[in-house]
Amino acid sequence: MSETVTGFEVEDIRFPTSRQLDGSDAMNPDPDYSAAYLVIRTGTGAEGHGFCFTIGRGNDVMAAAIRSLRPYLIGRRAPRDAADLAALHHELTHDSQLRWLGPEKGVMHMAAGAVVNAAWDLAAKRAGLPVWEFLAAMSPEELVSLVDFRYLSDALTPDEALGILRAAAPGRRERADRLRATGYPAYTTSAGWLGYDDAKLVRLAKEAVAEGFEQIKLKVGESLADDLRRMRLAREAVGPSVRIAVDANQRWDVADAIRWMEALAPFDPHWIEEPTSPDDILGHAAVRAGQPVKVATGEHAANRVVFKQLLQAGAVDFVQIDAARVAGVNENLAILLLAAKFGVPVCPHAGGVGLCELVQHLAMFDYVAVSGSLEGRVIEYVDHLHEHFTHPAVVASGRYQAPAAPGFSARMHPESIAAHRYPDGPVWRPGTPGRTS
Repeated sequence: MSETVTGFEVEDIRFPTSRQLDGSDAMNPDPDYSAAYLVIRTGTGAEGHGFCFTIGRGNDVMAAAIRSLRPYLIGRRAPRDAADLAALHHELTHDSQLRWLGPEKGVMHMAAGAVVNAAWDLAAKRAGLPVWEFLAAMSPEELVSLVDFRYLSDALTPDEALGILRAAAPGRRERADRLRATGYPAYTTSAGWLGYDDAKLVRLAKEAVAEGFEQIKLKVGESLADDLRRMRLAREAVGPSVRIAVDANQRWDVADAIRWMEALAPFDPHWIEEPTSPDDILGHAAVRAGQPVKVATGEHAANRVVFKQLLQAGAVDFVQIDAARVAGVNENLAILLLAAKFGVPVCPHAGGVGLCELVQHLAMFDYVAVSGSLEGRVIEYVDHLHEHFTHPAVVASGRYQAPAAPGFSARMHPESIAAHRYPDGPVWRPGTPGRTS
């Protein structure tokens, strides 16, 4: 049977989350959570799954970008190890004509990430391991070989990265066993969508605490008066010991962010997330210096270079990686190493469609083989759409349970794909509320 890639299929999958205002925030009031979803197939029947996350309109553009990368995979030997995965990542991110569209940002860079992540899913399945274990089983030298150090060496050299990984190597087995036994801390955003009324916010905040979450997050940024009221209600609902993070989703200019957070500070926000443009490194540094609340960002950071500069500028207290924003596992490994070098905790962005499923692997690998620490670290959790995946993320007592199934937890049920395919799936028939066209 062929060990080469023989199939490359992309679907435009959309979920009508705008109908209940799930996912609503100050910049995105009516999102329809969507996935430009990729399946790569081999002659042996093995499959790799990956996707890019969007919020509705434009998902067709994302799907077209992924389809354009088909020639890189068809006829290629199915990826098996670090060398194969490094070579694929290098080809996709160093193509001179594709780079002209970025470089290393935007739709094509995210499309490369979907392909790279699908390749990791395939390789981990062939190894019989979940991606977090597949990564953690690699030697420090293999892991360093996966990283593109171009543009990073003024902040992180290959030798420094090797030192970080070698220092973490002795405790890998014990930390992996601890993860399997106790899981990884999570926080929930499900209570805090901006479109929810006060009663729903209070009810869901109380439920989150009862379910074992020690941190929740509220969306803010549309109205200061509303945010003051909602923060007061949330604080009263969860009490003084539960952390409340807030997320402006890039809504403010720097001065507005400082003024807004000074007003919210009496309610003890744990962090302010994306207070301004994701490209404004110095703006984030000014927000961090200008008000008392810690700063978190990264879900919309275009590439590892932006993370490098955020860390160099002292602009963030928490690094938020996203599994489907940059060019896949390889680039996220670079970001994890940068965060470890600067001693900044990684608290991944999740939610959306399948982002919880993916990013749990990266955070757990970071704990086992890079940072070796859970201090100050939590993974975002949003309780939407997990039922559409064959191996959904599982959170119990406020902690992600370590995935055991081989792969990247990225495979959707065929029935879910058929029902939510845009524009001809049953949920998108003409006249259905929430249609994104």
